[in-house]
Amino acid sequence: MPTINPRVNVVFERPVYETLRRVAKRDGVSLSLKVRDLVRQALEATEDVALGELAEERARSFDRAKAVSHREAWGHLKRRRASR
Repeated sequence: MPTINPRVNVVFERPVYETLRRVAKRDGVSLSLKVRDLVRQALEATEDVALGELAEERARSFDRAKAVSHREAWGHLKRRRASR
């Protein structure tokens, strides 16, 4: 049966493969589905780390004197909504 999703072949060391196989069986899913879900989780964790680093950099470079208040940033939307 053809699929529209791209495929990738991965070579695992035997202990890693056996662990994946057992976890997939325990969870009642295919090995392919388990690997896909684990890769997604790893990508989300990697993204979280990158966003955390970005947040730390922004916090270090924050200058309160140059900051814009919430009202200055979003007040125009409130005025526009009230006039409708």
